[in-house]
Amino acid sequence: MYIGRPRRRRSRPGRVLLLLILDLVLIGLGYYIFTQQPQWVRPFEPTPTPTRTAASYLEEGDRYYAEGRMDAAIEAYDQALQLEPANAEVLAKQARLLAWEGESEKAIQRAQQALELEPDNAFFEATMCMVLDWAGQVDEAIKHGLRAVDLDPELPEAYAFLAEAYTDKGRADKGWETIQKALELDGDNLIVLRTAGYVRESQGRYKEAVEYYQKALEVHPKWVLLHISLARNYLLLRDKDSALQRLKTALAIAPDSPHVLDQVGWAYYSLQDYELAEVNLTRAIELDPTYAPAYGHLGVVYYVQRNYESAITHLEKAIELGLNSVEYYYELGLSYAYLGQCDQGVPWLQKALERDPYAEPALQGLRLCGQ
Repeated sequence: MYIGRPRRRRSRPGRVLLLLILDLVLIGLGYYIFTQQPQWVRPFEPTPTPTRTAASYLEEGDRYYAEGRMDAAIEAYDQALQLEPANAEVLAKQARLLAWEGESEKAIQRAQQALELEPDNAFFEATMCMVLDWAGQVDEAIKHGLRAVDLDPELPEAYAFLAEAYTDKGRADKGWETIQKALELDGDNLIVLRTAGYVRESQGRYKEAVEYYQKALEVHPKWVLLHISLARNYLLLRDKDSALQRLKTALAIAPDSPHVLDQVGWAYYSLQDYELAEVNLTRAIELDPTYAPAYGHLGVVYYVQRNYESAITHLEKAIELGLNSVEYYYELGLSYAYLGQCDQGVPWLQKALERDPYAEPALQGLRLCGQ
C-alpha cells in the first residue's frame, strides 16, 4: 500500500484571532498592574487600628464604675490621663475611687492636681475634702469642705463630704445637720444617701443607717462599699444571716479586689470567724503585697488568737507601709512582751502613749514589763 506524506493542516483564521486577542489582554493586564499597583497584588498590609481617645477611656472607666469594677475603672482613667494629663474631671473621678479603694496617697495627689487646674471649682474642693478625710486628715478635709460649700451652696456632694468629715471629727450631730442640707438639695443622690447612712451609723442608729444604705444601693447596686457597710450594720443589729449575704455579694462583684477582700476579712473577724478572716486577708495580701490595711487587720487577727510571732510580722509591715495606728503600736508592743521580749516591746508601747497618753493596753504592757 502506498503511503504518502501526511497532509499539513491549514490554520483556522478564528483560532489565530483568538490567540492575538489573548496576547493583547495579557499585555494590557501587565501594564495595569505595573502602573496602578492594585491592592490585590501588593504585599499584605494590616488594616490600621483607630487610635483610642481619652474620651473613650473615660467612658470605659464610667462603665466599669457602674459595674462595680473599681480597679478596672481606675486603670481606664489612668489610660485617659496618659493621653490628657490635664483633664481635671478624670483626675477628680479617679481620686474618689482611689480613696474608696484605700490608696490615700495617690488619691490626694490626683485631687490636688485637679484643684491646681481649676482652683475655684466647688466639686474639686469637695473631692479634696473627701480624699483627705479618708486619709485621716480630718481638719484639713473640713477646711476644703467649707470652701466647697462657699463656692457652690447648691452642691449636694459638698455638704455630704463635709458631713462625713464632721462625723469623723467626732461631731456626728454637726454631721447630721450638714447631711440634712444635702438631702434637701438632692434626696436621691448616691453620695448623699451613702453619707446619711454613715452618719446615722456613727450615731448608733443602725436601723436608720441600713435604710439609707439600701436606698443608695438602689442607685448603684454593684458598689461593694455599700454591701460591706450594710454587712457591718447587720452585724451590729445581730442579723448574722443578712450580714453574710452582703459579704458574699461583695465578693461576687469584686472577687480579686484587695480592698474588698480586706473588708470582708475584717467583717468575718467581727463575727469571730477567724479562719475565714485569715483566708480573705491573706488573699488580699497575695493580690497586692503593698496593701497596708490587710497587713494591719491580719496582724490583729493573729494577735487575738495569741499567735504573737505572726502578729508581730504583719503589724510591723502595716506600720512600715504607713499605718500609724495606736492600736497597732500597743498590740505590737504587747506581742513582744508576751513573748518575753520587753526590750523590743517597750518602744512600741511608749510610741502608743505618745499618740494617746490614756491608752490603757499600752499602760498594761509597761506594767507587764516592770515599768
